[in-house]
Formats: sequence, structure tokens, C-alpha cells
Amino acid sequence: MEELMKAIQEKNCGGELKRVLYYRVDDLSDEQLKEVLEKAEEIAKECNDWELYKLVLYYYHEILGIDKISEFEKLAKEKDEFELKFHLADLYYLIGELEKSLELFRGLLEEEVAKGNVEHAARIYYSMAMIHEEIQEYEKALELIEKAEELYEKMGDERELLRLRIYKGYVTFEAGDTYRGKAIIAGVLPKILEDRELLVEAHLSFEEIFEEYEDYEAALQECLYALVYGRGGTDYEDIAFGGALMDVLWQLFLDDDFETVYLNMDTFIEAFPEWRDFFEQSRLWHSLRTARSKMRKLRRPSRK
Repeated sequence: MEELMKAIQEKNCGGELKRVLYYRVDDLSDEQLKEVLEKAEEIAKECNDWELYKLVLYYYHEILGIDKISEFEKLAKEKDEFELKFHLADLYYLIGELEKSLELFRGLLEEEVAKGNVEHAARIYYSMAMIHEEIQEYEKALELIEKAEELYEKMGDERELLRLRIYKGYVTFEAGDTYRGKAIIAGVLPKILEDRELLVEAHLSFEEIFEEYEDYEAALQECLYALVYGRGGTDYEDIAFGGALMDVLWQLFLDDDFETVYLNMDTFIEAFPEWRDFFEQSRLWHSLRTARSKMRKLRRPSRK
């Protein structure tokens, strides 16, 4: 709460506030969240920061059950602004109104193509691809990704193009071509050796592929790489640890595969001694599981 209030007081039009709000929202009670959202909403409107406004309305809707989306829609009718409409369409996507999102994105795409705005069109294609991936229309998603690719190449935006290709590799895997998907991501790796954020994204994509095939040893290894590149208190460290690694560990616990957890914890302890307690605790689960198994055997009635 203290970090959030500091970001609000600095009032830098949402820059740091967006990041802190995104990663600290789970730490707040409903009452605290309402207080933060009210202040953040004022800042978003004052600064025309529609990305922050989208985030605020999303939390109102999903956590507090307060629907303020009609206010965003009203603003979209009053103001002819790309960023406002773009983030409204993205908000529809976030709350599961996928058809509404696609409809608004299509209309926005037509407007931006007519204006010759290549950058905006590329962003829309990318966003629409994510929606089609969500509804498992992978071929359509890949078609849109390729359109975005062409535009990023035209603009010479190398970094966004590489990010898009990591995503393309993952969608190619989802479309059923695992080896081609991995190859696409691998082709990006030599070009991003100095870009820690993209390295994290690449390894997290590999992690999801291995997890899907229940190759948890490989998935844990990819989590390790993602954590190494994302370390230092970055947002990507939170995603790699709180998202990917915890997901793999949880799945292993659900599968009663405590041995895989136990055998891999030394690797993480060596890489991240500051998190030793957490990884030791994970190994403890294996010890407890083994002890319970031995006790059950000892208590089993002998055959005579």
C-alpha cells in the first residue's frame, strides 16, 4: 500500500503507478483497493493516460464488481482518439467480451489503414491475433501476426518485430507444429542476447511448451533461465517466479511428483541463495511425502 500511495503522490501521469498497481493489487484489501482506484482514476483522466484508465476499470470490474465501462464507452464517443479506442477494445478483451473487442478493433483498423498509420495498424493486428489465439483460432492468429510482422519490418522496428516472432513461435506450437514453433523462438535467441526482457519472454514461451507436454524437468530449466535474466526486482522476475515457476511446482505437487521438485531445488538454491528458504520449503514437501509413505508401509498389516 505504501508503494502505491507513493506512486500516486508522485503523480507522474501513471508511469510508475501502472507498474506498481499491476504487481501489488493482490496485496490490498477491497477497501484499500477502492481508495487506490479512485485516486488512480482521477490521475488517468487528468493525464489522458488511457492505459492506466483501462487497468483501473478492469480492477473495478473484476475485483470489486463495479462496472464503470460505460464511462469509458462514453469517452470513446466524445473523443476521437486512437489510444482511447485502442485501450477500450483491449479492456473488452480483458473482461472476456471478445466479439465486442474484435468489432472495435476492426473499425479502428479500417480508420488507421485509411490514414496510413502503419504503427497503429501493426498494434491492432497484434492485439487481434491475441484474441483469435484465445478462442483457439490459431491459423487466423498466425495470419494476423504475419500482417503485423510485415508492418514492423516496414517501420524498421526491430525490437517489436523480435517480440512478435517469439509470440509467433508460441502460436505456431499451439497450432500443432511444436518443432517449427520452437525453431522460430530459437531463431530469435541469438538476436536478443543483450535484451533481458525479450530473453525472459523467449524462455517463458519454451517453458509453456515443455509444460504442455508434461516435460517438467525441461520446464523447470526454462523457469531457471527466465529467472536469471529477469532477476533484480524487475517486473519480469515477478512473472517468471510468481507465474511460471509457481505454476510448474503446483502442477508437480498435484501430480504427487515430489521427487522432481526435490531433485531440482539445489539448482535454484545455487542460482538464487536469497530465496533459499522458499526452495528448502519445497524440498521439505518431498521429505514429508516420503515420510508419510514410509509410515503407511509400516502400518500396513502383514500377510500371514
